[in-house]
Amino acid sequence: MLKNTFFELLATYSADPRQKEALWDELEKAYTNQKRHYHTLRHLEHLLLQLTEIKGQLENWEAILFTLFYHDIIYKPLKSDNEERSAAHAVQIMQQLAVPADVTVLCREQILATKSHQASVNSDTNYFTDADLSILGSTPEVYARYCQNVRKEYAVFPDFIYRPGRKKVLKHFLAMEKIFKTDHFFDKFERNARRNLAEELRDLTE
Repeated sequence: MLKNTFFELLATYSADPRQKEALWDELEKAYTNQKRHYHTLRHLEHLLLQLTEIKGQLENWEAILFTLFYHDIIYKPLKSDNEERSAAHAVQIMQQLAVPADVTVLCREQILATKSHQASVNSDTNYFTDADLSILGSTPEVYARYCQNVRKEYAVFPDFIYRPGRKKVLKHFLAMEKIFKTDHFFDKFERNARRNLAEELRDLTE
């Protein structure tokens, strides 16, 4: 599903099957890196399912898809510039493909928005960052697996360093007036997200 969607996205800009395969191979290599446990192809599949549900409400589906595929292409837990580097890489690829500048700029802005997940004046950006957080509102079982996978990605840190940092993240989200900025994702995930975050925080505090 992901590969077909990616090839359909590229069809407007490339008739070269080797180029499309090379770009897909780059994505696949990044998202299947053995050090990744949450930021994987499964994460992209989850995002695609969530966003496809509301495709009719999105203004620029093409930009959304480029954002989806490239927003985590660079992910190193020890670095704080993953979003900036991912955005720069996406721009480079899109310029090579001669994607229109407005689509490229929007993709860059959406990737950068995943750093803070704050409200944007652009509705598509809000939908994307909400979808990116939708795992927070999943079932307790799925959320527990998400927590385990995030912990694995930060395995380099011992608990006495990881736990305070994770608690800070949880408190940040719980302090938000609304975790989800769009009505669709708020109605679908807000209550469960607050429950999951509060329970994880309680577990880390005990």
